[in-house]
Parts: sequence; C-alpha cells; structure tokens
Amino acid sequence: MSAYRGVSFWLDQLVSTGRDDLTPRPPLDGDTTADVCIVGGGLTGLWTAWYLHQADPRLQVVVVEREIAGFGASGRNGGWCSALFPRSAASIAERHGRDAALALRAAMRDTVDEVGRASAEAGVDCDYVKGGTVLYARSAVQERAARDEVASSAEWGDDMTWRPARPGDAAGSAGVAWTPDCARVQPAALVRGLAAALEARGVRIAEHTSASSWDRGRVVTSRGTVTAGAVVIAVEGYGAQLAQTRRRILPLYSLMIATAPLPASVWDRIGLEHGQTFSDYRHLLVYGQRTADDRLAFGGRGARYHWGSSITPGYDRVPRVFAHLRAALVELFPAVADAPITHTWGGPLGVPRDWCASVTWDGHVGTAGGYVGDGLSTTNLAGRTLADLVRGVTSPLTALPWVNHRSPDWELEPLRFLGANAGLVATDLADREEALTGRPSLAARLMAPLTGGH
Repeated sequence: MSAYRGVSFWLDQLVSTGRDDLTPRPPLDGDTTADVCIVGGGLTGLWTAWYLHQADPRLQVVVVEREIAGFGASGRNGGWCSALFPRSAASIAERHGRDAALALRAAMRDTVDEVGRASAEAGVDCDYVKGGTVLYARSAVQERAARDEVASSAEWGDDMTWRPARPGDAAGSAGVAWTPDCARVQPAALVRGLAAALEARGVRIAEHTSASSWDRGRVVTSRGTVTAGAVVIAVEGYGAQLAQTRRRILPLYSLMIATAPLPASVWDRIGLEHGQTFSDYRHLLVYGQRTADDRLAFGGRGARYHWGSSITPGYDRVPRVFAHLRAALVELFPAVADAPITHTWGGPLGVPRDWCASVTWDGHVGTAGGYVGDGLSTTNLAGRTLADLVRGVTSPLTALPWVNHRSPDWELEPLRFLGANAGLVATDLADREEALTGRPSLAARLMAPLTGGH
C-alpha cells in the first residue's frame, strides 16, 4: 500500500482505480544545474514548468518537492476551478483602480477555461466539467447578501444570476445565486497528471528532496544544490516551515468529508448536476461538489490555527470538525442523512496577512501563493504569469495588479495565534448572530477589512 494513502480521498481514488500508485520519483542525486529551479511540486510549480516548457522547450527545468507532486493543497482541495480571487474586486479597485480590478476579474474568468484547455492539451483526465457554482440563500439575511452580490457582479464583468427556490434546492433555501465561472475537477488527478505530462516532456521532477534555502542563482536541498539562472518558490502554506518565508504566510487548515456514491433517487432529490459545485452564504465557509462517481465531497473551515504556524499530519483530522461538516451537509441535504461517510481528510492552505494572493519577481527569484483556498484556478494564472516574468516577457498578465504585490508579515506569537483564532471564532459568531437577529452580522462587518472583503 502506498505511503500516501489516506492523505486525501482524491489521491486514494487514483490508487483504487489504478490510475496512479503514488510511487515517489527519484530524488536529486547530488548537485545539478538548470535554467530554472522550481521549489514545490504543487499546481503553482507545475503550471509554471508547463508554460515555461510550452514557450521554450529548450529550457532545462528542475522541480524539487519534499514529498510527492500533489501532496499538499493541490491534491487535497475541494475541486473548485473557479474565478474566485481571495481579495474582492472592490478592494483591488480601491488600491489599484477600476481598470486593474476589471482586468484581474477577466483574467480569473478566462483561467477557468484555460485550465480545461491546458489539461486536455496535456492529456490529463481530471473530470473537468464546467457546471458553475450554486450558492444557496437559506435565510432572509443570506438572500439579501445573495441579491446584493448578483446586483454588483455585473459591475466587474461577472455573470451572476438569481432565481427563486425550487424543489431540490438545499433545505430552507429562499433562492439561489448562480455563476457559470466554475468547473468541477478531481484535483489530485489534475496535479498528478500534469506532473506525468511534464516528465514525459523532459522536465525533471525530483521528489523526496527538501529545499532548505535559496538565493540568486541557487537552491540548497537535502540532496544537493541546484544552480539555476532563475528560481521559483511555490510552497504555499508550507512556506511557514521555511526560515526565509516563515512570516510571509499563515497555514490555515480546511477539512473535508466524502460520502459513499449516492443512488440516482437521492440525486433526484438533491438536484445538483454533474459539474456543479455548491456553497451558501454563511460566514464560516463551506464548499462542495458532486463528484464524477456520484459522491458528495464537502468541506469547510473550522479547524483552529496552531501555535507557531506548525503543520503536522495529526492536524489533518479533527473529529469535531468532521462531525460539524456531516451535520452541515445533512442540514443542507436531508436526503443524505443515512449516507455513509467513507473518507475524511484535510490540510493547510496559505493565508497572507492582507488576504491578497500575489506573484512576485525580482529578476532572479519568483514567488506565487497566498491563495486562501482559491488556488485551484489561480495557480494556473500564477504559472502563466511567472513563465512570462522569468523569460522577461511583458504581457497583459505581468501588468495585473497582484504582480509584485507585497503583503505585510504576520505578527510574532502570541499575537498571530490570538488573532488567527479570534477570526475563526468571529466567523462562527457571525452566523449565530444572524440566525438570532435576522440582521447582517456586526461581527462580520468588523472582520471584513481584515479578510479582503471576501
């Protein structure tokens, strides 16, 4: 049995269906040279390698990964290839101007389609179906929030619609907001398939190779030093474990559950179609999808931040959070009350201090990350942008407002611990407050400036 069984349902599914046995690729075998060295074998690093190779197949690209490609958030997430960006368009416009915000929104919408196009070009079967996102409004407060979002979406070029509730919607729904700009994806199939496609094209992926430091022209790893003309750091939440990025990112855990495959009679009652993802307008975020094999994969926040930005396998499984997720899923869809939960898993995502993802390039070292859970698509945009930056190409992508954005560092402990967990408590209280008062939450309004208004 693979040592990586149990990391996520998505990776387990690849093994059980014979699509990938998760055998690690060989590590570096000593010092080596490359044109570009990429640290991190998740989607950011692999998309960067993909677009670099597409632009110039002569480039020697080496990817170093501490575990296996797709071990982190890229192989554990909710499978939403969406146009979501962690900071609101209004906030981007306030800082960079309306045209910049419109350009970023357009780029995110285009990226949803680009992931489907590029994965098909790479020969990757990742169950990509662009079915959009169903957003249930399950109270009067949520309905007002949904209608406000639909009304304002056109201002930023987004195409959201509203419809009244109908049979099959989540329990208690007053109506549904819908956006077409999301595709259902099997994320581990995407990241593992992309790694295989790169390897077949001559890109070297060295797994079980930990990077400890980097600077202009070199990356020091546990298996040797890579001397390279360009370095790209793409480690997302795991950057909190590296000395050079320790305070740049905060690892926040998100956990998931998956049901057994559901019969057609249950799906008739739920109403979700293949390719659709779903959520509602609560503040303590939940997200789900109908999988290709007719399960419900459902996740959400609720796990606390751990002192010192620590990351360990034990944090991936919190029975209290899994119980909360099951209860929330049954509350949404009572028809699944008797459905067995076959898989539970989780992992850290990366949160910058101002909740704004970024791509940076200083002429020698590039970085990308801080997706706050919106990374399945944004990693692709980052990879395309980094490929241009590394090659010195000026393009519409390199002019987007997240390029060379610098987020503040996170505070030292104990302020980081207190602040992060206070935010978690505040989102839970906001939902309780709205249920009790029937009015928009004051706690949520106070927290909005700290979370990008998203």
